[in-house]
Order: sequence, then structure tokens, then C-alpha cells
Amino acid sequence: MKKKNLVLRFASYYKPHKKLFAIDMLCAFIISVFNLVYPYVTKEIINNYVPNKILQSLLIASAALLIAYVIKAILNFILQYWGHVVGVRIQADMRTELFNHLQKLPFSYFDENKTGVIMSRMTNDLFEISELAHHGPEDVFLSLITIFGAFGILCTVNVTLTLIVFAFIPLIAVCLILMRRKLNRAHAKMRVVQGEINADIESAISGMRVSRAYNSHLHESQKFERQNKEYVTARKGQYKAMGQFFSSMNFLMDLLYFVVLLAGGLFFYYEKINIGEFAAYILYITALISPLRTLTNIYEQIQAGATGFKRFCEIIDEEPEKEAPNAIVLDKIKGDICFNDVSFSYKNDDSNKQVISNFSMTVPAGKTIALVGPSGGGKTTLCHLIPRFYEIDGGTITVDGHDIKNVSRFSLRENIGIVQQDVFLFNGTIKENIAYGNFNASDEQIIEAAKKANIHDYVLSLPQGYDTNVGERGVKLSGGQKQRVSIARAFLKNPPVLILDEATSALDNATEMQIQDALERLSKNRTTIVVAHRLSTVKNADEIIVITHEGIAERGTHEELIKLGGVYKTLYDFQFKNL
Repeated sequence: MKKKNLVLRFASYYKPHKKLFAIDMLCAFIISVFNLVYPYVTKEIINNYVPNKILQSLLIASAALLIAYVIKAILNFILQYWGHVVGVRIQADMRTELFNHLQKLPFSYFDENKTGVIMSRMTNDLFEISELAHHGPEDVFLSLITIFGAFGILCTVNVTLTLIVFAFIPLIAVCLILMRRKLNRAHAKMRVVQGEINADIESAISGMRVSRAYNSHLHESQKFERQNKEYVTARKGQYKAMGQFFSSMNFLMDLLYFVVLLAGGLFFYYEKINIGEFAAYILYITALISPLRTLTNIYEQIQAGATGFKRFCEIIDEEPEKEAPNAIVLDKIKGDICFNDVSFSYKNDDSNKQVISNFSMTVPAGKTIALVGPSGGGKTTLCHLIPRFYEIDGGTITVDGHDIKNVSRFSLRENIGIVQQDVFLFNGTIKENIAYGNFNASDEQIIEAAKKANIHDYVLSLPQGYDTNVGERGVKLSGGQKQRVSIARAFLKNPPVLILDEATSALDNATEMQIQDALERLSKNRTTIVVAHRLSTVKNADEIIVITHEGIAERGTHEELIKLGGVYKTLYDFQFKNL
């Protein structure tokens, strides 16, 4: 799909707010007209009303100016308040679009991009865009009206003097163009460094317990300090470019004022203009310098906003997870799963080495299949391929005979429950976290799921019960408690297919026994795929498949594999040699 021009693309976000934006622009137009009227009235007062002692006209002109200033104050309030509201609403629209788009991106995108960098784009970049959305059109429009209006009015006074004065404006424009690239590069570099430091801070705060446990705070501080120095360097480069830019602009504007005083003074001396016209020239140029300064100041904002919008578009333009045309919507499935000659490699891996090569396996509906073997054999990867978290390179995976490439992702994942070793709990209540299994569930169903997961009694012991907040990532709960909340989610979802990925490997033996009991109840009458290193947890599986780097090495029941005396028996004997 051909990308839209960035300017047109940015303008499209004004469409839902076009009425408010039109009011904003109308206010800016009226304010700029009032700015042009003041020097003209001043000229008439100096040249006509005061010398000729026309008191009535003087009072009327003064009253008109006072009324204009009151109206201008009201319009400025509207401009500041509702103009910023437009910017905030556009920012909210973009944030919603970005958040919803992130929900659709493939897992590979999050493998390749740091969380802190993505957050920086959702916060810092969108704030810059919001400021640009408000100030950009308004300030540019107001400034251009003032500049062209002043040029037209001054031409009626003296064309030659006006052309001399305005000949310096293109010089300012040329200076802007020459310095634009350097400033733009500085802004872009700043954004990258800011995203990186946000990512490091997010990682350091999330891993604070590990850092404290290993007394690695010095290492983390040194790492942060290096990143902080890069930030300072990038900021210095940005401010240097800004300093060069603005000092040049300010000098040229002072030069413009100097030209008016010198040329205007000479024209007045040689009686080409009168005192009132000279005063009008000075006032118009003073009024003209303000929008010129605004344009130079807005340039920084335009660069920052444009850089932020470009980075926003980079994420929006990322291809979301694709659905097949006329994708099949599955209702409740039986749970027959078949891997047929499947190959897969992680695209973000520089070596592009295949993790799974020509793999075939059948999991009959309602059976429990255990995947065991050395680390790195691809057991967890196989589990991620079933719900289409990643796309396979070759072969097919079918569920109830349907190629999962032709099945809607939503309906496929609706039929699969996953309990992992690394349980992620959202910052919310225990009830809210269990309800992720089924947001339409009643309180009674949530409590029933908690009972099945052996977490109900513990929850009741808490002062706020099911309304207890678990903290960020469930930090207020122990590993076993978090695992049981995760199991309660799966009970509530009640899926035909269950994936248990190292669900008890991080727990102590006593906790493991309690949770294993809940997992066995959860696995009953479901197609269950268990990934485990602790072989004691898979002895009762209908079939155990031993996977190595070369693929399937052995398969059979626990007793059959022990009698076989191969890889499985070696692993089993190693785990239980001290018992």
C-alpha cells in the first residue's frame, strides 16, 4: 500500500474536529486583522486627528481600539483553550489508534522493539504531535496573515520603502532552509536516545529485585550513567543546533528593524513619507517581527512534531497479524492437533537458524502429551505456534483437520488456554486478573474457578478479598499464588485445548504438589500439551515425546521410555539420582 504524504496524513486527523478547528482558525484570522488595524489607526491619529484637533474622531478611534482589544482578549482565550483541546483530542485519537494497532502486531515486533521505546512513542512523541496540532496551523496562519497584510498596507504608503524592507524576509527564509537539516537530524537523534533511556529505566525498575538480590546496583548505575551521558551529548547537539538557528534568526530580525529605522529615517528626511507614515512603518515592522519570531519558534515545534509523527507512522505502518480471506470461525473444537513437516525460524535472529525443522507430531483430542528434553530443542516454540503467535516457514499445523492459517486467530485462541512459568498479572485486583479468562463471567463463576485452582481460601484471608490489588506484574503475590491465579483464569476460560509451559518449574516441591493437583483437574477431558523439565510432573501423561535439537528422539509412556533406556531414562536418572 502506497503511503500517503505525511502532511496530508497529518491533516486527516483534523477531520473529526473540523468545526472546532475552523473556529480556532477564524479566531486567529480576526486577531491578525486587529493587529493590522492598530498601526493604521495610529497613523491617522498622528497625521490627522491630533494636528487638526478632531476630538470626536480621536475619541471614536480610541473607543474602537479599546473594544477591539476586549474582543481580541476573548478570542485569545478561545484560541488558547479550545485550540489546545483540539490538540489533545487529536493526541487521544492517535494514542487510541496506536494502542489498538499494537494489539494487532505480531509477537515478532515486540521481540525486536523495547517496551520503553514503544512507550516513549506513545507519550513523548504524541505530546509533541499534540502541541504541533494546536500551535502549528494556528501560529502559521496568524503569522502569514499578519505578514502579507502588513505588506499590502505598507505598499499603499510607499512601495519602494516596503520593497526595501521586505527584501530581507527571503534572507530569513533562506537561513531557515539552510539550517533545517541540521536541526532535523538533532531532533531525530534526540528521540532515539530518549527512547533508549526510557527503555533502560523501565528495565531497571522492573528488575529492581534482581538488582538488589545480586548487589548489582553499581553495575546498573554505571550502565544508566553511560546512557545518561549519551542523552546529555544528544541534548547538547540539539541545543547547539537550536542556538545556531535562533541566534541567526534573531540577528536577522534585529537587522530588519535596523533597516526600517535607517531607510525610514532617510525617506522621512527627504520627505518621501510623513511623520505618521514613519510611525506606522515602525509599528507595522514591530508587529511584523512578532509573527516572524513565531515562525522561527514554531519551526522547532514543527521539527519535533514532524519527527514524532514520523515515528508514530512507523508503528502504524507495521503490518498487523493477517487473516486469511474468508477465514474459518471455529466454535468449540474437539482438540485434534497435527504438526505436519513443520519448519520455523525466528525472523529477528541474525543467524536465521531454524529452531524447528521438518517436525511432525499428532496430539489426539482429549489426550495429554508431554514434551520433554534438553533446553533449546524448540518445545516452547512449538506451543507458541499452535495459537499462531508466530507464522511457520513451512509445513502445516491443523486443529480438527483445519489448517490454522485458514482459521481466524480470535476463534483459534478462544479455544486455547495457556498456563506459563512466567505468569503475567496485570496491575488490578485478583478478580480482574482471573476474569481475563472470561470477561462475561459472574462473580460466582470467578469464585468457582478460584476454588478449582486452590486459591479461594487464600483470597478470603485477605482484608479486601477478591478486590485486593496484586500490584504491578503481581508483585504482591508469591510465585505459587500468581500461578494459581493463572490456573483460575484457565479454569474460567474452560478451553478444549490447554498448553502448560513449565507451569510448575519455578515452584518449591510443596507448592508444586498443590498446583499439580489443580493442573490435573484442569487437564481432565482436554487436549493438553505439557512442556516440563521436571519429569515427575509428566509421569502420568498419555504420551511423552522427547525432543532434542535433531527433532523427536523418543516417544511413548513413562514406563515404555524407562524400559527403552535412551535419552528419557538418562534425564530421569539424572534428576532422581540423589533420591
